[in-house]
Amino acid sequence: MKQAKKYDPILLEVFRNLFFAASEEMGVALCLSSFSPNIKERRDYSCAIFDAEGRMAAQAAHLPAHLGSMPMSVEYVIETMTLAPGDVVALNDPFHGGNHLPDITMISPIFAPGRKKQLIYYAANRAHHSDVGGTAPGSMSITTEIFQDGVVIPPVRIVRGGKLDEDVLGLILANVRTPGEREGDIAAQIAANRVGERRVLEIVGRHGLSRTRRYTLELQDYAERMTRAAIRSIPNGVYRFEDAMEDDGFGSGPVPIRVKLTVKADRLRVDFTGSAPQTRGSVNAVESIARTAAYYAVRCLVPYDIPNNVGCMDPIEVIAPEGTVVNSVFPAAVAGGNVETSQRMVDAVLGALAKACPEKVPAASCGSMNNLSIGGIDPRPGPRRGKPFAYYETTGGGMGGGPAGPGEDAIHTHLTNTMNTPIEALEHAYPYRVRRYGVRRGSGGRGRHRGGDGIVREIEVMVDATVSFMTERREMAPYPLAGGMPGKKGRNAILRGKEKIPVPGKARLETRAGDIISLETPGGGGWGRSARKRGKG
Repeated sequence: MKQAKKYDPILLEVFRNLFFAASEEMGVALCLSSFSPNIKERRDYSCAIFDAEGRMAAQAAHLPAHLGSMPMSVEYVIETMTLAPGDVVALNDPFHGGNHLPDITMISPIFAPGRKKQLIYYAANRAHHSDVGGTAPGSMSITTEIFQDGVVIPPVRIVRGGKLDEDVLGLILANVRTPGEREGDIAAQIAANRVGERRVLEIVGRHGLSRTRRYTLELQDYAERMTRAAIRSIPNGVYRFEDAMEDDGFGSGPVPIRVKLTVKADRLRVDFTGSAPQTRGSVNAVESIARTAAYYAVRCLVPYDIPNNVGCMDPIEVIAPEGTVVNSVFPAAVAGGNVETSQRMVDAVLGALAKACPEKVPAASCGSMNNLSIGGIDPRPGPRRGKPFAYYETTGGGMGGGPAGPGEDAIHTHLTNTMNTPIEALEHAYPYRVRRYGVRRGSGGRGRHRGGDGIVREIEVMVDATVSFMTERREMAPYPLAGGMPGKKGRNAILRGKEKIPVPGKARLETRAGDIISLETPGGGGWGRSARKRGKG
């Protein structure tokens, strides 16, 4: 951390909002111009601005799951490529800064006005594509190696000098089930980066490059000082917690995740040593996800309104041993690691922090993104006849109750910050009918402050389809704190006529036209002993 310099606090706030607005406007452009409901409606994307060294300068309030992972993609591109004006790099390789294959990242260099050799910033965005090939529609199924997850895109220029590389685009589109939708979403991502570039150049044009760079550094330094102040409020010591993934989809489980937090003055070490070896199934995470989980959990404890940039991360050291479920090595399957194992790592870190500062940390939330993928060929008469379709969605659950009050019902928690696909949009885009959608009453854990309730969603599939579930907390309930009760476990099922067929947490199966997919998501854990329970004591 630099020594605090004299700076104009008003100008610091001006630059903070200028950079935030640039990344936020990138997100608006991506949302409005995208093709798929997954991006346009659910808003499963993040946008950010990076400085010339690849250090995050600003991230919009999009997905926490991308907080610590997108910087690793930018760092890898800087290390391995020399970019020119008008270039755009695409990548999704999880072993070089990605999350999992459906998350495609676009990175664009920004050069100083009139100086084509002076690279000053980067614009970057990451969006979840509802299909990138692989074993099953939706590219979020149980697999055993990265090649089954979908098409792997190493860092490659998809735009060269402002001109789209049709060969690279064609190679990507040839390996997905819904090429028209993918092409539209990729074009929207490229356009979003152009918006970011335009806005950054406007900032530089208005304030000058020297002042813009200085206040970028000041904002990063300010976020670091505030994060260190928050860490100093945590008692020094070593705090441990253990949680587990239920299984890897192939019968191996539970899969322990262990964490040791070491707090010393204004630094914090998050050590995942002792976690299970990487698994056969696709619940493996990569290093970028381990970093993200740690950064996010600590960021939750910062009581100040600070910008999201690299300063929030610098005071935190993350140790994630290679070859484990929290930092798997090639060619591990990782589709579920980004969405499910990430949530469990957050649960583990927050569980350890609850021992250090119990007055600040809530009980476990839902603990799963409750991933559902459905795809196939639409045989019905009409313009979509004979065309493949692929749907993917995460579903919220209950938030854990905490010291400050009860948990929220039916909400996305922790590393997911997406919205839901509106019923009208879903039924318009896919051969489905939503038969039921509501709050799963009574699923939150009891306590002085109850956990939030989960969600019930039932989708009737109008055609034969392949369905993949990637879910957790179906066998081990979300944990309570301070004497509360756990949240209810989730349940998956297929309703076929009068028959209800239970489905495990991770499964891929073939459904028939008229089948109803039932998803009941977990409630959050309760916090504190309820009055009735205290009375009995």
